[in-house]
Amino acid sequence: MKIAIMQPYFFPYIGYFHLLHSVDTFVFYDDVHFVKKGWIHRNNILINGTSYLFTIPCVKPSQNKLIKDIATNFSIAEKQLFLKRLEQAYKKSPYFEEFYPSLEQFIKAAEQGSIGELAAQSVMFITEYLGIERAFKFSSETHSDSRGAEKQERLIAIVKKEGATDYHNAIGGTTLYAKEDFLKENINLQFIKSNAISYAQDKKSFVPWLSIIDVLMFNSKEKTNELITSYQLI
Repeated sequence: MKIAIMQPYFFPYIGYFHLLHSVDTFVFYDDVHFVKKGWIHRNNILINGTSYLFTIPCVKPSQNKLIKDIATNFSIAEKQLFLKRLEQAYKKSPYFEEFYPSLEQFIKAAEQGSIGELAAQSVMFITEYLGIERAFKFSSETHSDSRGAEKQERLIAIVKKEGATDYHNAIGGTTLYAKEDFLKENINLQFIKSNAISYAQDKKSFVPWLSIIDVLMFNSKEKTNELITSYQLI
């Protein structure tokens, strides 16, 4: 069984879904510290051919708090502003009429809660929309017993508790973790290397690695699922 463990990101870029696609079980790592300049509550979309960073409002976000303990301030007015920005940015894109209604429904129905919940729900919404079936878990719910352990030791503990044999990590993990250390625990560690992704956007230069929202505005479900398989395990 293959597993990935990753902080929940709000409508992340396609590389996140490469990691998700490669495993059977995906654990949202929501009981670790929030990163203010990370991707938990923000991402990029395309506006007038340029990358634009959007941010989901949170209540007193702090790197001294856990992701699961930071509340959103995603009010009705903020939701309307976000949806209006998306509509203005993508209303002429080829798959706007297909994707936007479902996206709008998701945003309007989002409840005030933790940013961890909202971000995870955005990922699960996309997987359901694309017909991808995976087992999802939250570290705060099923792996609180290993909190306090060193980072690598906790990851190993989670993998073992889930009964997995393979642990997949983002490519940045190559500087943090050694395959040999995991093999000592009978775990096969591999890293996701995303292939170069390109698709037709507006009639301007391609802007890569935007939110999955951008991918789905310019590509069909079938094409998006094809792009999600464009990675290598190293």
